[in-house]
Amino acid sequence: MSDTPVIEIRDLHKSYGKLEVLKGVDIVAHAGDVVSLIGSSGSGKSTLLRCANLLEDSQQGEVIFVGEPVKWKGHGHHRRPADHAQMIRIRTNLSMVFQQFNLWAHMTILQNVMEAPVHVLKRDKAEVEASARRYLDKVGIGDKCDNYPAQLSGGQQQRAAIARALCMEPKALLFDEPTSALDPELEQEVVRVIRALAEEGRTMLIVTHDMRMAADVSDHVVFLHQGKIEEQGPPATLFGSPKTERLKQFLSATVPA
Repeated sequence: MSDTPVIEIRDLHKSYGKLEVLKGVDIVAHAGDVVSLIGSSGSGKSTLLRCANLLEDSQQGEVIFVGEPVKWKGHGHHRRPADHAQMIRIRTNLSMVFQQFNLWAHMTILQNVMEAPVHVLKRDKAEVEASARRYLDKVGIGDKCDNYPAQLSGGQQQRAAIARALCMEPKALLFDEPTSALDPELEQEVVRVIRALAEEGRTMLIVTHDMRMAADVSDHVVFLHQGKIEEQGPPATLFGSPKTERLKQFLSATVPA
């Protein structure tokens, strides 16, 4: 297996006007790594994920996908990806699962899962349908193919969103607070799916408020504070013996006794 990381971010800076959200962040995820990003609201976690997927433009630093650096044009707030085809290729290989599901209300669950592979990747429709049904079975909602999103619970909708991401056959999955919009029992349905994907060796970056899930599924945990990495390491070390006062305070406020 190649040692080239699937995702590598070096010295990433991101600002909105004068508000500096990321202040020089480095992240590496090799094939099969599950990296969880934790931290308070406003620490830059979701912004980092969106910059990795090129949904947001960063002002400085490198985003490298399987050894291929993103090409940029312009500088600072005028910096943009220089190669549109490269941007689309990278984005389709880093499937994003959002907090709010983002399913098309007018399409069935099966149509939602098939839409991007057929229309963006131009794959054969029959082949995509077989793949979509397989992934819906995998996440436990194969019987909901012909339902519309409004007919599903939040947990089922999020599992449909995960099946949609998987159907793109990406090199990595990016999860942005995948359980935070869900009730506790529905949250566990989604956590079980994410745990199964981790056990399969899927490469994942996960922004989460769920410390139990981060401890359970991650190979590496990154604690962001005010746009910088305050502390990082294996979950047993980070949760078991945090070194910095900020992480100790964060965990005491978020982890049930």
